[in-house]
Amino acid sequence: MNVRTRFAPSPTGHLHVGNARTALFNALYAAHFGGTLILRVEDTDAERSTREFEAGLIDDLAWLGVIWQEGPDCGGEHGPYRQSERDPAYAEQLAKLTAQGLVYPCFCTPTELALSRKAQLSAGRPPRYAGTCAHLSKAQIEAKRAKGLKPALRFRVPNKGETSFEDRVRGHQVFANQDIGDFVIQRADGSPAFFFSNAVDDALMGVTHVLRGEDHLANTPRQLLLLSALDLSAPSYGHLSLIIGEGGAPLSKREGGGSLRDLRVDGILPEALMNYLARLGHTYSSNEFMDLATLAEQFDLSHISHSPSHFDHQQLEHWQREALHKADGERLWRWLEANQPQLKTLVPEKGRAEFIDTVRGNITRPGDALHWAQVLNGEVNIDNEAVNAIHKAGGVFFQSALECLLAAPDDFKSFAKAVSVATGRSGKSLYMPLRAALTGRVHGPEMDRLWKLLPESGIERQLREASNQNKD
Repeated sequence: MNVRTRFAPSPTGHLHVGNARTALFNALYAAHFGGTLILRVEDTDAERSTREFEAGLIDDLAWLGVIWQEGPDCGGEHGPYRQSERDPAYAEQLAKLTAQGLVYPCFCTPTELALSRKAQLSAGRPPRYAGTCAHLSKAQIEAKRAKGLKPALRFRVPNKGETSFEDRVRGHQVFANQDIGDFVIQRADGSPAFFFSNAVDDALMGVTHVLRGEDHLANTPRQLLLLSALDLSAPSYGHLSLIIGEGGAPLSKREGGGSLRDLRVDGILPEALMNYLARLGHTYSSNEFMDLATLAEQFDLSHISHSPSHFDHQQLEHWQREALHKADGERLWRWLEANQPQLKTLVPEKGRAEFIDTVRGNITRPGDALHWAQVLNGEVNIDNEAVNAIHKAGGVFFQSALECLLAAPDDFKSFAKAVSVATGRSGKSLYMPLRAALTGRVHGPEMDRLWKLLPESGIERQLREASNQNKD
């Protein structure tokens, strides 16, 4: 099967997590069949669309690991891939509809349309265009144009019958045409409206399958009517449930899941986010961490849930830990250095592999690694929990530890054993204060590994400071 899917964002802001999942699902579906993913930029909103946002969308998608084969950055035989550059194609299709008498000018103002919609809702009827301009005479149309009024163009929807289709996610869908109403296909400024440009581009670009949010479900019968009138092939549609946050409300930026850019800045690994989004509303038989090829191989539309998907930060953190565990040292270093440039100075090149191996299990963000790099350079920032552990141990304990250090133990175990003999401490009461004094934290990497990397002068200084702060 020659599968061609597409992702068609509007460059009016940063890429939202929900849209990123849509892009990923389309990429996985195409890759599953060895097909093609098209990136199409729907930039007909001239006031809000910018090339800067477009560049940001492309950068975010590439960061996530989504791979497309056709698009504005790489070209393809079905271009252009920006809607702002496709006016000739729209004009040709609009002319076909006009020749059939299936479009008419609409001079209704936004205020008039809003009042009509409110009246219909108050009467318990589904809101649809009332057909105010559907039967204007040529003379009436010319008179309105003479006044300088610029009309939108509406598509005439049949008053009878039904429009149905098989949704690849939700099954059989049926819409009564009389509930749809005539809809705008060209705005008053001459730009194509979404219903029209989106459907026409899908057909002309040979798109076979479209996975998109359920908020587009009501748009589908309109687009099917358009494509039928134009004698163009329609793709097979599948509508995905939306992603929601706490309390069932749409996911908000406040909840930390608004945009990919926010998650990137927070230090989330793209491999982690990909594994999480691939399972957000879609189930896999395995909970193992997977690369893109494996996620695509096992992607199945029948495994997509009809229920809303809750964005769960704990689940994202789980995949972050999995990604950190799976990544090789070089990959982790690139991630750390990109987010914390100071690390390049703090960790010498020859010691990076050992540093990564030592701290890997105790970092979830690049900032965590920065702390341990500073510790290994003698810059210990002690948090409140560590301060309490130091105070609880007392000055005599650390004075004894200093005396044991002078015996130049070979490793941390030997040092800790000597301190245990000198103080009578063992277990948590022995190891926690030592860790707190030497690293500024009560939890962290194995002390035996850290000990080998800590500067001897730094060890002595930290023990002395702990002793001086705890005069018994």
